[in-house]
Amino acid sequence: MFCSKCGANVADGAAFCAACGQPVPGVGVVAAATYVNAGVVARPQVVYAGFWLRFVAVIIDGIVTGAVGAIVWIPLMGALGLSGLMRGAYGPDGGAMRPADMLPFMSIVFRFILISAVLKWLYYALLESSSWQATLGKMALGLQVTDLEGRRISFGRASGRFFGKIISAMILYVGFMMAGFTEKRQALHDMMAGTLVIRKI
Repeated sequence: MFCSKCGANVADGAAFCAACGQPVPGVGVVAAATYVNAGVVARPQVVYAGFWLRFVAVIIDGIVTGAVGAIVWIPLMGALGLSGLMRGAYGPDGGAMRPADMLPFMSIVFRFILISAVLKWLYYALLESSSWQATLGKMALGLQVTDLEGRRISFGRASGRFFGKIISAMILYVGFMMAGFTEKRQALHDMMAGTLVIRKI
């Protein structure tokens, strides 16, 4: 199948052309009614999600992952006696804690941070590569993550998109802001992973 606008080859099952974004007749994420002669023909329409919608979705996802982290973090800190630690009363002689005495505590904190990062990666990668194609935040706003041809992405590509966000953040979050002004509303990590965030109407 070839694109009616630019002539590029379009893969079977693709909702729109990867080269120019032209919707493929008869297939699509969103169907818009187009009047032809006296009849109504269903024509797919792709609406890219802008920066602010995606920003709100990130906030919702942050609340969800933060709540789960708090469920684990608060009991752990209670078990470690964080209040006593803050007062510096856990030294071997009952006095102020020395730097060496902090190592076991720091080891636990490091492991917790590592586990939290792995869980966050799995949250994003598993949900965005699932049949929902979206995290809870994106689902709440009617957004989906697709490849450049409108299809569901693999777990590997979803993982690449997640880790690409590190680079988007490292350059003063400019990588995220790119979703506000690029042609297909792609952030830097979307361009790196070959993904789009679309809006269902």
